[in-house]
Amino acid sequence: MSDNTRPILFFDSGVGGLSVVAPTRALLPAAPIVYAADSAGFPYGTKSEGEIAARVPALLGRLLERFRPRLIVIACNTASTIALPAVRAALDLPIVGTVPAIKPAAQASRTRVIGVLGTEATVRQPYVDDLARRFAGDCTVLRYGSAALVELAEAKLAGEAVAPDAVARELAGLFGQAGGEAIDVIVNACTHFPLLEDDMRAVVPREVTFVDGGPGIARRVATLTDGQQWPHDSGEARLVFTRLSEREAQIGAHLRAHGFAPPETL
Repeated sequence: MSDNTRPILFFDSGVGGLSVVAPTRALLPAAPIVYAADSAGFPYGTKSEGEIAARVPALLGRLLERFRPRLIVIACNTASTIALPAVRAALDLPIVGTVPAIKPAAQASRTRVIGVLGTEATVRQPYVDDLARRFAGDCTVLRYGSAALVELAEAKLAGEAVAPDAVARELAGLFGQAGGEAIDVIVNACTHFPLLEDDMRAVVPREVTFVDGGPGIARRVATLTDGQQWPHDSGEARLVFTRLSEREAQIGAHLRAHGFAPPETL
């Protein structure tokens, strides 16, 4: 593999990281892409910190050996807030993490009440406490962890219909908290959730702005690869699962129309 064909590797527990791939491809259309989903370990949001801290560096080590990426994007808030330091210590290449976009949310909020919508594992992390303290000290930051929204996003990418009532029930967990009626900005602190943004907008009880880290990550990747050479034809993006079941096959079939090759297994 020549240097100019070395890919950018995106890693998530499932398909959520595709919300980070899209803005990156818009900035770097010639970049070869490998998207790896740990379907055998999905979902991460209900796992313990210890499980994630052990699993993610080991998997990324295997992916590094197989694909020789020039850069790795951990396109998962849960994995990033727990395992990012260990991954950076173990792997000798640039690693870009994904963290809740609390800073731009605070900059955008007029009511000074922000909702952070993520997985259960992400919203309880001290890292989120630190972001809120540093960038939203004058805001009320309400959090809600939803495993159901992650499952709904996976189902949507597999071609299944999203039930509005199911989305509304999860958002009620955020807006139903004390002070929740004043939320005017929601941080999508799980990369799965931008895939459901239209579905959420249809049922939110008031007008809100959604923010996520995807565009910022894309700009960071572009900066880190500035001046590097890309192939004349990047070809189809590669899609890798750690387990290839019927659900992953359905997702792979859906992604064929978006420039992805048939799925393969790690």
